[in-house]
Amino acid sequence: MATDRSEAITDRASVARARAWLAAQLNVLGSEEIAIPQVAGRILAAEVRSNLDLPPFDRAAVDGIAVRADETIGASTYNPSVFRWASACADLPVGAAMRISAGEPLPSGADAIVRSEHVGLDERAAGTVTEPVMTGSGAERKGSQSRQDGTLLTAGRRLRPSDIGVLASAGLTSVSVIRKPRVRCLVAEGTIEAGRPLPAGKVYDANQPLLCALSERDGAIVVEQRMIARDRASICQALLVPGGDIILMAGGTGTGANDHAAAALAEAGELVIRGIALRHAETTAVGIAAGVPVLLLPGTPVGCLLAYECLAGPVIRRLGGGDPTFPFPPRRMTAARKFVSELSMTELRPVRCLGEDLVEPIAAVAEAGLKTMSQADGFVLIPEESEGYPQGASVTVYLYDGHERAQS
Repeated sequence: MATDRSEAITDRASVARARAWLAAQLNVLGSEEIAIPQVAGRILAAEVRSNLDLPPFDRAAVDGIAVRADETIGASTYNPSVFRWASACADLPVGAAMRISAGEPLPSGADAIVRSEHVGLDERAAGTVTEPVMTGSGAERKGSQSRQDGTLLTAGRRLRPSDIGVLASAGLTSVSVIRKPRVRCLVAEGTIEAGRPLPAGKVYDANQPLLCALSERDGAIVVEQRMIARDRASICQALLVPGGDIILMAGGTGTGANDHAAAALAEAGELVIRGIALRHAETTAVGIAAGVPVLLLPGTPVGCLLAYECLAGPVIRRLGGGDPTFPFPPRRMTAARKFVSELSMTELRPVRCLGEDLVEPIAAVAEAGLKTMSQADGFVLIPEESEGYPQGASVTVYLYDGHERAQS
């Protein structure tokens, strides 16, 4: 049941409950065929199988000479194996060696490559080897990467540049990947867009650029971004516009006389949760309109960021077939100072790394603003059942740019 905007939000849902409800509404999006050079970072929609053996023939993996490995047995500095030179040919004669470059086909009879730096010359300019080599050394066998019709890459994999090389090696020109989520980004009027004169008492809008950057970081396409009037009818109309897989709206979520976002969502579709037990983002609301999830985010940039990271980000990553967990590397570190948090509230506390293993909380974001988050090395997630962590406690830190940033 929708709560009227004039009423205080007292019955806040837990972050876990909001996440569970959102997850229950979601299905991974459909697939699309994309050319190989453009698929880095995309999620494979289906298993990719090879059309041929990789490599398609036995070949040299290093520059050197092709030999029969058993002809190097017993080779030493005092008793080198001596080989006469064979010209490039399909078959390697007994007692001969052939110069070969990495990637070239291995001649029949050869089963090892001696690296160029390990090959000497005797007084007759014959090739010498002073250490024995094992069968297969320096050689890449036919089908060693993948057999014909074997699995190259599994569904659900986020493609890396090396994967693109593998796909191209198999002669593929395109693959099926999960479609990118389409995000509609709405912001309630009240701020000024950058580039325009700034009237007294006004601030520039940070939420549109912030939400666009966050959405694109998580693999989405922002198909719409605009400011809308703060009245109920305008918000309701904007929520009903089709074309997105998720709607993010910042602002108008509070209980003031000019906050109509929750009531508009209730009218346009369904307001499922109003108020989340998330520190500095308590007015966040969740529901459905135009058949897609809607997240109403606080108008303060800090609250907007925190609500996105805890709720919207997981939705977008899940829609795109990715991992819904935080996209930051976790690391166990030791609290250099006490972390204090409010019971019954989840909190993302920004932190500063002090050294190899120490971390400390930094200024409260409500007073210090969004810059606190931009200066942080990462954050500690304090669950609602905790009042914080004592000094010396082991805590999980989610690092924004890896631990290297703290050492710079």
